[in-house]
Amino acid sequence: MSFTTLMYHEIREQSMLQPDQPSPIKVRQNYEDNLPSPLFVSLEHFEEQMAYLYENKYHTLTLAQLIEHYYHGTELPEKSVLLTFDDCYQSVERYAYPLLQKYQFHAVAFVVTGWLNSARESFQPEQSVCLTEDDLRKMSDVFEYANHTDLFHTRTGTSVSLMMEVDDQELSDDLDRCNANQIIQAKNVFAYPFGLFTERNVELLRQKGFQLAFTSDAGKNLPDTDPLLLHRNAIPYFVDLETFRGMVD
Repeated sequence: MSFTTLMYHEIREQSMLQPDQPSPIKVRQNYEDNLPSPLFVSLEHFEEQMAYLYENKYHTLTLAQLIEHYYHGTELPEKSVLLTFDDCYQSVERYAYPLLQKYQFHAVAFVVTGWLNSARESFQPEQSVCLTEDDLRKMSDVFEYANHTDLFHTRTGTSVSLMMEVDDQELSDDLDRCNANQIIQAKNVFAYPFGLFTERNVELLRQKGFQLAFTSDAGKNLPDTDPLLLHRNAIPYFVDLETFRGMVD
């Protein structure tokens, strides 16, 4: 049985969406970047998508269920989907959390622990502002949190990330720093920053005992998919409901 993993980053009300304008990130780490517009989804579309999953009786998976599936052959529930959110921006709390709570859905957030801001800030729709540890704790009835590096979610080129360039010991130390944060519950689950990685990165995860790792490559996940190369489908602002249905059905 296959399942689809959905990948979200930022949510904005339709009236706030400005696809032609860069959205600078605001994080604790001394790193500047812009979040591309295809990583945004409108609140209206997101509500429509979650309602579709609920009305069609989709099961939102936990990471434990996936580990049981890939390592012990346990069957997944019918019509399974995994909901994931990367980087933990303010809109996850403002928009996603209440809707997921309403439908009693489960979700995974991949946390860049070095990005979590020290103090809570008011919502800033023109920027992508990271949440705090306390914000994440308050959402733990819906979200479980997994490793997205501590300080290695940085780009050094269009298709190159810092993680791809450092040696294995540096990457190993960063993964350990992320896992040392008490907010990270799933310490054996990882999402590749920007979906960029090398075979050496994958093998290091395997050696360190990681059991699941998620790419940004679209597609269904099958029982024989490498659990350290799992597919995820980004849901950009221009995806309509018909296209969304084709991803999950």
